[in-house]
Amino acid sequence: MKIELPEARKLVHETRVPIRWGDMDAMGHVNNANYFRYMETARIEWFDAMGFAPDPAGQGPVIANAFCNFIRQLEYPGEVLIKVYVSDPARTTFETWLTMERADQPGVVSATGGATVIWVDFPRQKAVPLPDWVRALVA
Repeated sequence: MKIELPEARKLVHETRVPIRWGDMDAMGHVNNANYFRYMETARIEWFDAMGFAPDPAGQGPVIANAFCNFIRQLEYPGEVLIKVYVSDPARTTFETWLTMERADQPGVVSATGGATVIWVDFPRQKAVPLPDWVRALVA
């Protein structure tokens, strides 16, 4: 099942991740699991830049689900340009969407993905409403 990225989304972050030799599998292309690592790297960079760093005694983001649509193979050597988008803030969640393309092939998307982010009170281990400052960033 392919999940389409919504038209209405807001670009919030871009980063480049090097494709490492060890990211490839026996077939000579980047192993599927590494696409999730690339998305995680971009999302965590954005979380850190926005001050979303989780505090075990406080509140912060947790990924509730994640998906990836594999469109074209990525191969070593190269860099992956990852763009992070957000949309659909709700009471306790918002959506993140990502595109991945080779930096040397701008506009040629190799994969798309996303994750639902839920805002959690860590000591209570319970979802809580998005803080106003977070809602303003993702709206």
